[in-house]
Amino acid sequence: MTPVALTIAGLDPSGGAGIAADLRGFSAAGVWGAAVASLWTVQTTDGLVSVHPLEPALVVAQAKAVLAVERVRALKTGALGTREIIGAVTELVAEHPRVPLVVDPVMVATRTVSGARLADPSALDAQRKLAARASLITPNIDEAEALLEREIAGLDEQRDAARRLVRELGARAALVKGGHLPGARAADVLATPRGVVVLSSRRRVDVALHGAGCTFASLVAGRLARGESTLEAVQWAKRRLSRAIARATRTGGRLHVVDPTLSLSASGPTDEAR
Repeated sequence: MTPVALTIAGLDPSGGAGIAADLRGFSAAGVWGAAVASLWTVQTTDGLVSVHPLEPALVVAQAKAVLAVERVRALKTGALGTREIIGAVTELVAEHPRVPLVVDPVMVATRTVSGARLADPSALDAQRKLAARASLITPNIDEAEALLEREIAGLDEQRDAARRLVRELGARAALVKGGHLPGARAADVLATPRGVVVLSSRRRVDVALHGAGCTFASLVAGRLARGESTLEAVQWAKRRLSRAIARATRTGGRLHVVDPTLSLSASGPTDEAR
């Protein structure tokens, strides 16, 4: 039977990020994708306009229905919106401790045309409690800074942040993504109880991208659903994401959408053990 990966995330009607990106990532990873909507957004690839969270009970009901019937072998969360939804999802995943959980703590859209946020600022403590349940948490620099309440200005701070997310927040592993830091190469730092690994790839500076973070996390979750270790899943996802970015698709807006199902060939990133 085909393993299933389940995402609980927001709906981006442009199809570039959120649930749509997660389902493409799951498909590229070789698993069946199931999706639960946590919130609706009004947005395009040009930016986020507004966010409309669903009732927590409805979010949980969707997920429980899938978990009761489908062969779910990995869970992934994205934008959850409010502390009430995050709390309800935390209780839900606690009922399934043997299913790997990838937490992408989406808080603020990279581009917004209205100042709208994908997570209420009051939800930060709830997000930390969810992180404690994570097999892997995948914050970008801004999200890691918010969770740890400290600045990350370079690779050394990135390594320290990844370690702290494991040691202080309780995640089993942490991947601090470096796409928002300057430099010719994009370095992502993975911390596990066994140590820290730096995954580096050449940065593409000629296009602006939409949905890269969602895609990365869903690729990892898909490989976890196939039984790979966290390190194996992250290394594979990094290579696939690099290829997908090299072939990012222009959909009509100013941004390019990352679609790993279109990825064919590209040189993979280097892995630098630390």
